[in-house]
Amino acid sequence: MKFTENREQVEQLGVHFLGYIFYEPSKRFVGDTPDAGLFNSDKPKVGVFVDENAFEILGLSKNMGFEYVQLHGKENPKTCGILKSQGLKIIKAFSVNEKFKFSETKAWEKVADYFLFDTKTSQSGGSGEKFDWKILDKYQGHTPFFLSGGIGPDDAKNIKEINHPKLTGVDLNSGFEDAPGLKNIEKLKQFITDLKE
Repeated sequence: MKFTENREQVEQLGVHFLGYIFYEPSKRFVGDTPDAGLFNSDKPKVGVFVDENAFEILGLSKNMGFEYVQLHGKENPKTCGILKSQGLKIIKAFSVNEKFKFSETKAWEKVADYFLFDTKTSQSGGSGEKFDWKILDKYQGHTPFFLSGGIGPDDAKNIKEINHPKLTGVDLNSGFEDAPGLKNIEKLKQFITDLKE
């Protein structure tokens, strides 16, 4: 989320998490001086970071009221453990393609509350591209995961056909935007309805 009014509209749709990107190169970066009301939500808030210093993450999380942090870079399990020991819940993102080995997730099993499987590209998320979801069948880990990467309004049917016991949610971003960080409410509403049918 990037705009207060838009965030207020989105949270009325019954979403479970609200994400806020703290990665300056991203088009969805909340900015150095975010809108004052942007974080005033009772929904669980997720701060999204890429290779950020653990103490910076802790400070921002305390100030903004984040319950979760989503780590999209090359953070190691030790960093993850430091954040977890301070009461944060951890979503660790992995960039997936046909060559990805899910054994890479094992080192994170004890420190991550969730994994997020995104499409492997040259950038850190936000590509709008999908990976082959059949690859998810190879994941045999214990940590529940979110599906991410290029999900759009027409994907609800295919997502419902993914029969994986650890799939716990979907990350909706660029496919539901009118501009970076500005979500299209009608597209989101219809998708959520389609997903629940």
